[in-house]
Amino acid sequence: MALPLLALALVVPIAQAALGELTDLLALGQAGGQTPAKAPVQRRAEPPLRATPRADCLPGSNEEPGIQGRVPAGAASEGLSCNVSLVSRQGSSGGFKVWRYIDRQGNECAYYDTALLFPLNALKLSGSSLGVAVLDMSDPANPVQTATLTEPAMLTPHESLSLNKKRGLLAAVLGDPATHPGLVSIYDLSADCRRPVLQSTELVARYGHESGFSRDGKTFYATGTSVAAITAIDVTNPKRPDPIWHGNIVSHGMSLSDDGDRAYIADPIAGELMILDTSEIQARARDPKTREISRLTWKSVSIPQNTAPFSVRGKPYLLEFDEYTAGLSGREGGRDEVGAARIIDISNDRRPRVISNLRLKVNQPAEHRAASQDPGAESPVQGYAAHYCAVPTAVDPKVVACSFIASGLRVFDISELKSPKEIAYFVPPTQARVENGLMPSAYAMSKPAFAPGRREVWFTDGTTGFYNVRVDKRVWPRRKTCRAQDSKRKRRPVRCRRAS
Repeated sequence: MALPLLALALVVPIAQAALGELTDLLALGQAGGQTPAKAPVQRRAEPPLRATPRADCLPGSNEEPGIQGRVPAGAASEGLSCNVSLVSRQGSSGGFKVWRYIDRQGNECAYYDTALLFPLNALKLSGSSLGVAVLDMSDPANPVQTATLTEPAMLTPHESLSLNKKRGLLAAVLGDPATHPGLVSIYDLSADCRRPVLQSTELVARYGHESGFSRDGKTFYATGTSVAAITAIDVTNPKRPDPIWHGNIVSHGMSLSDDGDRAYIADPIAGELMILDTSEIQARARDPKTREISRLTWKSVSIPQNTAPFSVRGKPYLLEFDEYTAGLSGREGGRDEVGAARIIDISNDRRPRVISNLRLKVNQPAEHRAASQDPGAESPVQGYAAHYCAVPTAVDPKVVACSFIASGLRVFDISELKSPKEIAYFVPPTQARVENGLMPSAYAMSKPAFAPGRREVWFTDGTTGFYNVRVDKRVWPRRKTCRAQDSKRKRRPVRCRRAS
């Protein structure tokens, strides 16, 4: 897609000022970058492609009128909810990522990009959809916007807004639905999350659309999605970011293992998960090389979006989520094959395997076909598919929250990894706006964030802004605490109890 004129006007002066960096970057590209040998594609046995059991709504809910996930015309003019309460809302538009961060002083903040497609959202005269919004969440019921980040990469980050909690760095690369030149902006949040401090804006990547951050916060990866391009950027000194590796690899979103030695890459063109050995990049080898370890595809694959690694009792897994339908990608199955989300066992990263699916009833082919005339469902880039999912912690999570676009926010209990179940949902009041093609439908596209101690989930809707909802404690899964019962005569079996 061509670079929008307003964005181009913003980028060119900075690109000219960064000519030295651009020369170095192009020299890296002229060397060809690295093209690792492709691993064989695996398609292993997986669970039946069924809908996840739907939530049982408690009294006081405003339930969806029909099958799980479907929102017919007029059904959500006042919104829909099941086992959640609205804590607060803010703004009038939303994009693709929501993040939560607590700084060294204990201030709690939220960050979200506001433009689904810059500069179309930014044409609102109120300016409410300009840049990345910074919210003071010290009172969760009354968010206060304390800053707006308007560096070019923050005006149009597309899906690349990324937070590293360990170092308190917020970064993004210029992006759009295809790709943009790789202009990266980095902010420091650590001293006062309410007032981010710009560290740098540099043209240090080849292209931009999505991104990934290593857990130690020293490497930021910019991905181009529609082109075979990943750039690894050393941000040890965020004021002087340095591109250290370029890979000729197709990647939508990507995530990294705790140690930074593995990248989990969503290949949107091939429709695969690729696991990449990034240990030489992480170790800062002089001329780092990567190696493909494995590739996996699955039933009803559409367009792989991204992944979220987590572990349960020390065993590693991936939460993987697809967007849109197989028909949009040109793969077999057509417009009623919905990708949705899944949990993948990566304990043997040479042989990953899908162990469960996170799907709504409306994601099933027959039901999806029957809902084709619903608001939003006719759009090839909206509809009832998943878009982003998240877990509240990378260690022993019990909950997953996903934005299912026209189906709103959906919350799942994954206490039993092979048998997830839906426990809550929230569909914002539907409005016909430019962002959703003037169709009165939800437009939940963002990666959610959690304040798990309060059972809060934060997300954005493209047409109505930022939401903070609280899940009812009666459905929020409680962690198990286990201890061995000892006696002088014998050791009794381990007993577990539920803890809130």
